[in-house]
Amino acid sequence: MSDKNEIIRSAAAQVAENYRKSDILMYGDALRLPSRTAVIEIIRDFQKILFPAYYGDRDLLKLPPEQYSALLMGHVYDKLLRQLELVMPEGEEGARRAEEVCEAMMERLPHIQELLLKDLTANYNGDPAASSRQEIILSYPGMFAIFIYRIAHELYLEKVPMIPRIMTEYAHSQTGIDINPGATIGEYFSIDHGTGVVVGETTVIGDRVQLYQGVTLGAMSPAGMHHSAETPARRHPKIGSDVTIYAGATLLGGATEVGDNVVIGGNAFLTESVESDTKVSIKKPEMTFRVKGGRF
Repeated sequence: MSDKNEIIRSAAAQVAENYRKSDILMYGDALRLPSRTAVIEIIRDFQKILFPAYYGDRDLLKLPPEQYSALLMGHVYDKLLRQLELVMPEGEEGARRAEEVCEAMMERLPHIQELLLKDLTANYNGDPAASSRQEIILSYPGMFAIFIYRIAHELYLEKVPMIPRIMTEYAHSQTGIDINPGATIGEYFSIDHGTGVVVGETTVIGDRVQLYQGVTLGAMSPAGMHHSAETPARRHPKIGSDVTIYAGATLLGGATEVGDNVVIGGNAFLTESVESDTKVSIKKPEMTFRVKGGRF
């Protein structure tokens, strides 16, 4: 019979050796990482601030709105600061930078809220099945993914590592909608149904754009085109304003630019630009009917 303890000791020695040989830090006290659980809690706190009637604490909502907002903003400031300190360099400079980012986020919250209310209007107006804006706030995955993107994007612009991506990947896991926090998205943005939507890091989207399920705004080839410390060159499409992209459409590459007032039909595949005031669709497939004894 095998010696259990000897097997474990041998395997543990190999695991420890893997720790030492790894290209990334695997073991020890030096590893400083944000908590995914804490970041998700921060997202929920932002919901309470930006949509208090739907997510806020009922007892706290008895306070005057200015007092309520200030109380929760102070709370989320402290929680966000603790996570930012874990991704910034250790020392006074990193601590000061974390405070600067928190202050910038608090200053930007009114603008983020205004954008989200415009997104809410776009999602309501773009979906005849929506019975109310309240229904969209509480149940629509597209609105939830956009909400998280708006928060994460501000942190991305502040060059905060890891935390913005944790946020948007949480939205991805909950909704099936993958919006990179680096994407630039204008006002009145809406996503209908949403499952399988992908918006890449350097995508640029104008105002009043609507995406349907399965739309991909992707890069031609990711190999060798990332990990730059500088602002990345655009690898993903640029979409104008007043554009609708229907289900299953795929647009690839930084050279692909779509003008204003464009409709792109379902399942279209584009790697070249589209002029304004254009409708794009794939060729209608021919159907073959088979009957007993032959076909027609």
